[in-house]
Amino acid sequence: MHAEIPFTPKAFVKATSSKQITVLLAEDHSVVQQSRCALLNMDGDFLVAGEARTGQEAVEMAMAFRPDVILMDIAMPGLNGLEAAREILAANPGIRVVIRSAHSDDGYLKRMKAAGVAGVLEKQAPAAIVVKAIHAVAEGQTFFRPSIIKYRRHDPSQWRDRNGSPEEPLNRLTPREFLVLRLVAEGSTNRKVAAELGISIKTVEKHRQHLMSKLNIRGTAGLTRYWITSVLSKGASI
Repeated sequence: MHAEIPFTPKAFVKATSSKQITVLLAEDHSVVQQSRCALLNMDGDFLVAGEARTGQEAVEMAMAFRPDVILMDIAMPGLNGLEAAREILAANPGIRVVIRSAHSDDGYLKRMKAAGVAGVLEKQAPAAIVVKAIHAVAEGQTFFRPSIIKYRRHDPSQWRDRNGSPEEPLNRLTPREFLVLRLVAEGSTNRKVAAELGISIKTVEKHRQHLMSKLNIRGTAGLTRYWITSVLSKGASI
């Protein structure tokens, strides 16, 4: 079933017949979505083509409207921002995608570029930078301006397999911890994870604590980053 798309043909004709840049917003937090929409609507250069709440909605709206630019959060329910971007760009390489993310290490940015993403912004990028990025990518440029965030990395020499070789931290996770990691990385709250797995919120919190301890990661942003860079990039699945 296709998602409802809050955009009118009349508005689309107006945008495509002028020099306005059509922008699709993809963000599951309504307050952030509303602020971004208000920001762009106040600028005469932009017209918001639609507002997606999930990665799949972003894909469907991109196919329907072919916006000039998509401003997409990385942590989207269902398909995350990078997965959605890959699907969109595979079908519509002319669309320019800007990802909002808390991650900024070199390997992460390389994966973004390899997927065809035109820009990456930090989650807390000021309004002026968001506008500048959208203008830049719409003009065919790239815009990568994340904050420099350094994550501690666990010394792999401390984890060894039976043969004495460094063990991949992912292999230390239980099947349930791996599933919780996926749901958290896809944007699910503790309450949603609990409902999905039929467990208590306290149990979810314990799983998250174990995950962060085993992976030497702090916070949801770190877990999301690990899922994308160490699981999705290697084609791992449950």
